[in-house]
Amino acid sequence: MFTSNQPECHFSLVLISLLSCTTNQARLTVSPSSSQFFEGDFVSLSCEEDDSSAGWTLRRNTTKQQRTQCGDGWGKAAGASCNISYIQPWHSGVYWCESREGPISNMVNLTVTGGSVILQSPVLPVMEGDDVTLLCKTKTTPSNLPAAFYKDGSLIRKQPTGHMTIQHVSRSDEGLYKCDISGHGESPSSWITVTDKHTTTPPPTSTSAPGSTSITLPPSLSPAVLSVLSCVGSVCVVVLLVLLVLLVRRCVHRKPEADQEETGEDDIITHVMYSFIKSSTTASQTKQRFSGIMLAVFNFSFLSPQ
Repeated sequence: MFTSNQPECHFSLVLISLLSCTTNQARLTVSPSSSQFFEGDFVSLSCEEDDSSAGWTLRRNTTKQQRTQCGDGWGKAAGASCNISYIQPWHSGVYWCESREGPISNMVNLTVTGGSVILQSPVLPVMEGDDVTLLCKTKTTPSNLPAAFYKDGSLIRKQPTGHMTIQHVSRSDEGLYKCDISGHGESPSSWITVTDKHTTTPPPTSTSAPGSTSITLPPSLSPAVLSVLSCVGSVCVVVLLVLLVLLVRRCVHRKPEADQEETGEDDIITHVMYSFIKSSTTASQTKQRFSGIMLAVFNFSFLSPQ
């Protein structure tokens, strides 16, 4: 049998609320998978995340610097997705997913053109060593016409079938790409980001050819880094709250055997701090650390004899 008091229960509930919050982040996907679209295309954007209770909302920042969410004058929300049935040049901009708790997903830069040529390129960063295929498309004719491909304004090569594959990409392949089909015109430019196997870097800027609009993508931390920082910050808060709980218990419940209780409390503090310092900062290990701290706090706050 055990007893509890109101301040102790209050602190414990706060701790459990903090520990139960997730640090998972959504991943924004675009269908069809491309960073460029013709005016009038159908586009679907989805926030993919295991924990649907996070309440992810799709937002964007357009060339007019208007920050709005899906359904607010554009798109139709369908759960964690947003469908744009007839995309137009003014839909060009930066898109991302945002949760009630604050974290955001990766950002994607979409360009919509009223011209007749687009470059289909990866909308998300590609990993070193992967193969990347670029497709130069026209709006009204078959997409197998001869095309010239450019990187950072310089001609790379001319392809007879309108598509080009970059094999085993490296960081040197990162840059601004566009294509040109003789007699039809030039596509807008799109940035292709190449990452190593441990980091994800958002694309910096994207410029467009005449007849289209573009948006500058602001620099941001990668989702993995944001997740780790969020987890570490939460753990620091939890450690401070654990110390507060111990202080309240010591002030409210002083007994003759205080020396023994203080010894037990010091052991718990030492165990929590040692576990925090010893643990690595990877996202998966941080979640395991959360579970261990939650169990220690729960046992100490509610199950320890008074």
